[in-house]
Amino acid sequence: MAATYKLVELVGTSPTSFAEAAKAAVAEAAKTLGHLEWFEVVKETGKIVGGDVKEFQVTLKVGSKL
Repeated sequence: MAATYKLVELVGTSPTSFAEAAKAAVAEAAKTLGHLEWFEVVKETGKIVGGDVKEFQVTLKVGSKL
């Protein structure tokens, strides 16, 4: 059966890890987008302050079935 998906790009952040940043983005998107079915990590970046990693950032594409 054919399906149609809406594709949304998100950026999740976490002070802990890339995985937690991805989970945070999906959890927040699930509050307003229905029928989430998959995600793809597009990019991983981070923020450095004073020589220390302070934030993990993950850019995701999230697929929502229409």
